[in-house]
Amino acid sequence: MCGRFAFYSPSEATAALFGVDGALAVEPRYNIAPTQFVAAIREDESRERELTMLRWGLVPFWAKDPSIGNRMINARAETVAEKPSFREAFKHRRCVVLADGFYEWRRDGDVKIPHFISLLSGEPFGLAALWENWTDKESGESLSTTTLITTAANEFMQTLHHRMPVILQPESANDWLSGAGDYLEEAADRTPALRAWPVDRQVNNARNQGEELIIPDGEITS
Repeated sequence: MCGRFAFYSPSEATAALFGVDGALAVEPRYNIAPTQFVAAIREDESRERELTMLRWGLVPFWAKDPSIGNRMINARAETVAEKPSFREAFKHRRCVVLADGFYEWRRDGDVKIPHFISLLSGEPFGLAALWENWTDKESGESLSTTTLITTAANEFMQTLHHRMPVILQPESANDWLSGAGDYLEEAADRTPALRAWPVDRQVNNARNQGEELIIPDGEITS
């Protein structure tokens, strides 16, 4: 699964890489957790791309209670097209969540050591995702939410976890947003080169933020 990530690159410049014009103030964050708002690129009704903020944890349009989103932070690539909670969004509401890296925890004896994973190039990237609009029938208030797509880990990631997010670069984001039905097949094999390193366990607490969270606390592997 993917339960924490970071996005700290300048949002306007990063969005431009993915074909978005215009600015949206996005605060650099190093420990983004479920239920928080994340920067995402999606297409509007005229197929123009926009940078927006979505709450992490998808709430299907038919849900009675938005708390269901707390359990829907990830969608499995293998089943996303069929699951009732995701299939309509998979067909019609895809998006790209912006990131610089994500965290996974590897067990070492009795403890789990957090690791930060980024592109070997150090460049920002996208995470394949879905979005939904949910409306409270009583108040009329709406909520836009998202879930991240995960797939079986590639060879590099298998040393850390058996799952990984589907990583997109600008050219592959075009295929994802276009609605390509078979894009998720072998997505892990198309992942660009990665690097990883252990970090301090203070990242375990979602209240902790700051650049110090991604400082290497051991050897960098690539």
